[in-house]
Amino acid sequence: MASDVPSLPPPKNTFTIKIGLIGDAQVGKTSLMVKYVENVFDEEYTQTLGVNCLSKKITLGSADILFYIMDLGGQREFINMLPLASEGAKAIVFLFDLTRPETLKSIQEWHRQATGFNERAVPLLVGTKYDLFVNLDPDLQAQISKQSMRYAQAMDAPLIFCSTSHSINVQKIFKIIIAKLYNLTMRASEIKQIGDPLLIYKHLGGTRRSASASSSSPPGTST
Repeated sequence: MASDVPSLPPPKNTFTIKIGLIGDAQVGKTSLMVKYVENVFDEEYTQTLGVNCLSKKITLGSADILFYIMDLGGQREFINMLPLASEGAKAIVFLFDLTRPETLKSIQEWHRQATGFNERAVPLLVGTKYDLFVNLDPDLQAQISKQSMRYAQAMDAPLIFCSTSHSINVQKIFKIIIAKLYNLTMRASEIKQIGDPLLIYKHLGGTRRSASASSSSPPGTST
């Protein structure tokens, strides 16, 4: 006699990815995290004191991807907490404010210290507040964009300009992380035109692929 109990689907594999968000104070780390996880943007976020963490689960093919996103406060008194965001991370996102060039210059020191705790994490360089950046003088836009490209090349890091308030390139940051970790193909076209929201990733971020990532990949061939 056939059972009336429906058969259960096979359990999904779950791939866990810890991501550290690092950069100066008020560059938009918390805004990016909350926008991606909760799809909410609020201009009134208070500065992060220490480390904040949010998680998000997505499905890719027949696998689940579980993101643990660690947001490190950018004030220098929290530098001793850098290991909490860096150690064990499979990707580290270095953020700077496109309207404050000094926050890009700070990336060099953030990168040096973070890689001291974790040299295998896939790095990404993300310029925030693109919606305000487009109002800058075109010559200054070009200067910041070209310097960002030089930093990205030196770091071997994909470069993304984003806006959380206007939902520009937010999702693509995390798609690039998955693609780099699991050698998946990205469908998104690169954007290299100065003045546009740069998206440069195809030949960056591959030489220090996280050894802590599973050697198997989530089912599916693209993100």
